[in-house]
This record gives sequence, structure tokens and C-alpha cells, in this order.
Amino acid sequence: MSQAYDPTTIETRWQQSWLKRRTFAVANPGDAEFDAGKPKYYVLDMFPYPSGSGLHVGHPVGYIGSDIVARRKRMDGFNVLHPMGWDAFGLPAEQYAIDRGQHPRETTRENTENFRRQLRLIGLSYDWDREINTSDPAYYRWTQWIFAQLYDRGLVYSADRPVWWCPECKTVLANEEVINGRCERKDHPCVRRPLKQWMFRITAYADRLLEELETVDWPESIKSMQREWIGRSEGAEIDFPLEGLDGESLTVFTTRPDTLFGATFMVVAPEHPIVQRLTTDEQRDAVERYVEAAVNKSDLERTDLAKEKTGVRTGGFALNPLLPADDPAARIPVFVADYVLYSYGTGAIMAVPGHDERDFEFAKQYDLSIIEVVRPPEGTPGLDDGVCFTGHGTAVNSAPIEGKPTPEATAETIRLLGEQDCGRPKVTYKLRDWLFSRQRYWGEPFPLLHREDGTVLRVPDDQLPVELPEMEEFTPSADGSPPLARAEEWVNAKDPETGAPARRDTDTMPGWAGSCWYWLRFMDPHNADAAFSEEAEKYWGPVDLYIGGASHAVLHLLYARFWHKVLFDLGVVSQAEPFQKLFNQGILTAPAYKDETGRKVPSDEVRPEGEGYIHEPTGRAVEQITANMSKTLRNVINPDDVIAEFGADTFRLYEMFMAPLADGRQWDPQGISGCRRFIERVWRLVVGKDEDGPPVRPDLLQEADGEPTGPTLELERQLNRALKRVDDSFEQFNFNTAIAAMMTFLNEAVRCPEALTRSQAERLVCAMSPFAPHVCEELWSRLGHETSVCYAPWPQADAKHLIDDEFELVVQVMGKLRGRARASRTADKAELERLARETVAEQLAGKQVVKTIVVPGRLVNFVVR
Repeated sequence: MSQAYDPTTIETRWQQSWLKRRTFAVANPGDAEFDAGKPKYYVLDMFPYPSGSGLHVGHPVGYIGSDIVARRKRMDGFNVLHPMGWDAFGLPAEQYAIDRGQHPRETTRENTENFRRQLRLIGLSYDWDREINTSDPAYYRWTQWIFAQLYDRGLVYSADRPVWWCPECKTVLANEEVINGRCERKDHPCVRRPLKQWMFRITAYADRLLEELETVDWPESIKSMQREWIGRSEGAEIDFPLEGLDGESLTVFTTRPDTLFGATFMVVAPEHPIVQRLTTDEQRDAVERYVEAAVNKSDLERTDLAKEKTGVRTGGFALNPLLPADDPAARIPVFVADYVLYSYGTGAIMAVPGHDERDFEFAKQYDLSIIEVVRPPEGTPGLDDGVCFTGHGTAVNSAPIEGKPTPEATAETIRLLGEQDCGRPKVTYKLRDWLFSRQRYWGEPFPLLHREDGTVLRVPDDQLPVELPEMEEFTPSADGSPPLARAEEWVNAKDPETGAPARRDTDTMPGWAGSCWYWLRFMDPHNADAAFSEEAEKYWGPVDLYIGGASHAVLHLLYARFWHKVLFDLGVVSQAEPFQKLFNQGILTAPAYKDETGRKVPSDEVRPEGEGYIHEPTGRAVEQITANMSKTLRNVINPDDVIAEFGADTFRLYEMFMAPLADGRQWDPQGISGCRRFIERVWRLVVGKDEDGPPVRPDLLQEADGEPTGPTLELERQLNRALKRVDDSFEQFNFNTAIAAMMTFLNEAVRCPEALTRSQAERLVCAMSPFAPHVCEELWSRLGHETSVCYAPWPQADAKHLIDDEFELVVQVMGKLRGRARASRTADKAELERLARETVAEQLAGKQVVKTIVVPGRLVNFVVR
């Protein structure tokens, strides 16, 4: 039988073996196989939505990284929980099914089968016994149960909200799913419309979501994004009486109440109910036109993306509550402007253009007065220099607080407002309550019943799950009503308390629901009596390492933390935070092309010509760029194709070798062959070069006697240096350096293969096994082991071999490198000079050495004439 390296045969054999033997299955406390003597390690990938297109080569970057960690931890003696499942409910899955003319249950089954096949093909060491699917009634029974716990605690309520509606998708979208007024998924134009929705009172947990970020080991950039999203602000609410509207006032929130005397205009959001009453007849047409245009812009368009602030006078005025009514400065014009959001604060602001950049721009644009009320510290530019100063300083032009530094001026202003009963201290948040309803079919039904008297009753626990009805026609309704409303037999239910008629809620939960607690179900996925057992959660929680893309920095992580904290308060989980360490892998890009207008063109329509590229349909030159892989650009690379050509181990190595795990990388098909050559060289080093020979070199089946000497000692030193670098790579997950270290050792080993010992071969195989597990399982088996390399002890670097008795002596002539030599660290200057002369004898021939510079441990330099 040929002993040539054959990845297809080897990888298929070991993948089947792992599955059959349940190599990566791990027991729970209470199970007969559970080993209580081992510490635990829970490493989790953000589980995927199983799309119809399957994986491309960018998706497995994080999966391979987490798999390397999981394999290493098993070798370190941990009980490792490393599961995988499917985030299968939601709009993308339903839309895919509609586009295919199939039921989402069927397309989800097909897609998960394909994803599972691909992940196994890559050799990922998941515990497949724990596989979950969020669209499985056995799973969403507990999603509904958790929703019910939030409902019972008053954290769920129904409210009319202006929401984004996509007429094409026929569903409500969250603000984050609308970009520039268009649906994120399909780029359809969206409109605002009022709709009654189920809401989560996530704002009740705002402070804890903020404060407890400090207890987790997450990238600072992710923490900053969460802090910004929560947006906690301390300040004051101020009530401004409205001229001509007796008894009515306009309430604003400000973090700088000390600047009240610099307020020269006010702004209200277009949706603010006061707009209609405040607007004068002369301004009504202009205001109504402006409001109509504004309400169909996204929040991002109205704030961050707006290059120019726009607004319209209402014709109405507010009065500064701390100035006498007859003071001309007390009368403040009110504008309506879309850069103020009704969903943030009170939907109105007092504008202080002297000390707020946004107000400064608006005031200059509309020729409004700008007053300095905070004098900058000496040497800091201010209004006198044409600069809007926004920092702390000294109050000026503010009679009651004149001369006070900002902190004192702020406190005194709040006191004065309270004394006048026109203001109060206040903490606000950017965070809004979470809109949790979708008018689609493919999602978790709400476990709620609507009685005839209008009251709402939640379905009792013993009647869960409320399963989705079978519907052949499940597409969204043209009028926006939920598809479930058409399932009349399902909708018409009985009140479990009275037996009276009741109607099921016909909205479904959003795609976020199932991913808000899935890490907990992985701990105990087959429990039919509870979402998970107390013993399993206490043992496995929290997740030790959570790996996923930074695109989930805010929403998924924020929602997941919210649900987890509610469960913690209920005593259902033992930890306040779900994920102790978070790591974001870099994005893998691929070549793409754009024309002179900046429009990206499909890659398969481009051909090289000379030193450039031509877009064949138009004949125009295009520029090569890098971009995320997408079906639209036709630059998607399927890992199946790469594995068929090179093998899964080569694919895994290349994905990690391109860059540190946290960094971006670009797919280069020319680079992967080097990783394949590396594996083949390791194979020949252990098996031998004779393809018709024995399964392994016979000398490697023998144990070496005594301490290593000569070339074997040098290999031992090189191996330990490599093991140290491999170990170090796990600190920041810079696995490219680990692979480079093993390549360096291999270069030394193939120079004198006869010096390699069995122990050295075994340690190389063990260190390499998390990265290229299939070939290492095969080599480990051929070296005589009957158990899996996955549970072999992790090879530790021996400190005594990290100290080299020799060093590389650099030899220079007239300061230029002319040679190198190995020298003993104990050699004196005379010995180093002798060795150096021998090394560059040819360059010194016929020359007079006038000076010799010896730097022990480093170099010898000859000065000649």
C-alpha cells in the first residue's frame, strides 16, 4: 500500500472515527462519564444562521480559531464544552424560503444539513450530541418560557410606536435594519407607520448593562460601542413655558444646565406632539412639508450622516424660566429640525450655539445669535477666536452663576431650577426599549392570549410550546397583517382559566429571540423538564471564550446580556454576565473590481489585460480592490472546493497562517500551496520518503537512550524554541506565529532527519494537532498510539533547552557583513577572533588587519587596509 500523503482518505477516516467514537462529547455533572477532577472550559462560536449559500472561506476563520483553542484545552486536561447549533428562525430564513417557493421548515432542514456537512469537513471538534436549532419546538418552548418570565416581571408591554415598515418584505424592521431609509437585506425603500408592538423594557437594566461591562474581559472597542449605544447622560430637565399656550411648557434634557443663559433658540423633533399646537398659521405649510420629509429618514440619516443641519421656524416662542418675562433675552424662538430625535431624551433641546458644535453650525446657517456663557481657561480658544468652546470653564453672562467654575455653576443652576419649580436633576439614556414584534410567519409565536375584554393572559407553562401552525400559504399579507392571523383554527383558542373564547397573538418574535439564551441550552440540551439544570449551569457558566464578528458588537451582545441578567435576578443562572472573554476575529476579504464611477462589477466579468483589468461586457478598464465575499460580486470561494484540492488540514493552516486571528486578511490562492508543502514535509519526516515502505520510520518506533547529544541536542533546542512560540501564540491568538515556529523547526529537522527521536516526533505532532488535526491523528496512530492525539498531554517547552550554549557570531570586515559562525557562549575574545578569522579568511587574504573589534556574544569586526 502506498504511504504517500493522501488527505482525502486520511481526513475522511478520522472524521468518521471522531463521529463514531464521540471523541469530542463531554459529560455533564451527574452523568456516569463525568470527570469531576477536571477543570471546565467553555469555548463558544457565535452560532450561524444557516443560509442557502452555505459557508464561504471567510466564515470558518473564527470557527477554526476557536477549534484550535478547544483542542489545546482538552490536551491541557480540561473538560471542554465546544458546541454548535443553528440560529434558524427569522426574516432571512423565511425570505429565502419564499424566494425558493418552499416552506421555511424544509429549506432550514436542507441548509442546516449542508452547514453541518461543511463544518465536519473542516474537522471542527464540536460536540454534535449538543446540537440545537432555534426553530425546533423543543428549543423554542424554553424561549417562550423565558419570554413569559420577563412578561411576569413587567418587562414586556404593548405600545403604539412609529416603526419602520418595509412594503416589500411586509414587516417591521428595527432602526438598525434600515440604512439610509432602505431595508438592509434587500435595499427596498422603507416608510414610517404607527403600529402596536410588543416592547421589552431593556431601559430598566441600562445602568447594570453599563456598570457590569467592567467585570468582563472584552475588547475595549466593543465596550465603548456598548457604552455609546446605552448613552448614559447626567444633567437636568428644564421646563420652558410656551408663549401663547397657557399652562403648557416644553421640557428639555441637558447635560449642561449651566449654559441655560446662552440658549438662543430651541429645537423640537418633527414627531413631537407640540409641533402642531406651537406652529403659527404663517409657518404651517412650511412646517408640514418639512415634517413629512423628515419622518421617512432613518435616525442615522438625521444625525450622524447629515452633512448639513436643516430646520424650519415654527413661529412659536418659549421663555427662559430663570429670566424675567420682560427681559428680551427670555424670548426664545422654536424651530423644528430633524437632527433632534423624538425617541431620545424629551424630543426637544435648548440650543446653546456658543458651546455646542451642532447648535453652532445651525445658528451660523440661520443667522441666529451666539452668546458666550462659558469662558475657556486661559490659552484655550473660544468665541473670540471664532471657535465654539464645549469644555469646562467659568460662567459669564449668566447673572445668578457669574464667575463660578462649571461644576459649581451646574449644581447652582439645578438648585435654582428646583427652587423655581421649573427643573430637576435627571439621568437619561440613548438606549430605547426593544421593539420585539414581527409580522412574519417564521418565528417563535408569543405565548399570549387576548381575552374578549381586551386583557392579555400568558399561556401557562404546562401548555408550552405554543407551536407554529402548519401553513401552506405563509407569505406576508399585502396589508401588513401577520400571516398567522389567517390560521383561524390556530388563532381561536380557549382561556385556560375560564374556558371562554380567546385569541392567540398573531405576531412572532424577531430573529434575535433564540440567540438571546442559546449558550445556556448548550449546557443541557436534552433536558425536557427545564431550559437547563441548575447543576449544569453552575458547572459550565459563564462562557469562558466567546468568538464572533465585531458586527455583533451592540445588538446581539446587548440583548443577550439583558436576558441573562433577568435570569440572574430570577435565580435561574448563577452569573450576572454570560460571556467572560470575548474575541473578535478579523474579516477575510477577496479580490473585487470597480469601474471609474466606483460601481463594483462581478468578478467573473473581468479579465486581466496587460498590467490591468478589463470589464468584458463594457470593454472598460476596472480597478482591482478588496471586498467582503458576496454573491453579488461573484467573488465567493467555497471551502469545499479548496478542501477537495488541498485538504482540510491545509485549509485550516492557511486560514490561520495569513494573519493573527484578530486581523483582517485577504484570500490569495497562490499562498495556500506553501501550507500543503509544510504538511507533506512533516509527513515524510515521520513516515519516510519511501512511498512503498512501512507506515512509519522504524527508528521512530524506538525510544532514545539517555540525554540528547550532537545533532539530536540541537534539534531538541530548536523544538523547545518552537514549542515556546506555539505556547505564546495562545495569549493573543496569533496562531500565524505558531505555524511559523513549527515551519522553522521542520527546516532544521529535515536537514538531519536521522537525528530526530521518537519523543521529538511525538511532541511535534501533539503541538501541531490543534492546527492540522487529521494528519496528526494519522501520524500519532502510526507512531503506535491507540488513543486519540486529542487527549494526549500538551507538550511543554523545557526551560533548560531554551538557553542556548551557542550563539550566531556575526563577522564583519570594515563594518560590512561577510560571514556568520556558531560560537560557544563561554568563548573568550581570543577564541572569537580566531573563529572569525577562519570564517572570513578569503576576505582577509592579502590585507593587513589594523584593528579587531570583538563584542562578546554578538560580533567581530576587522578593520583592514
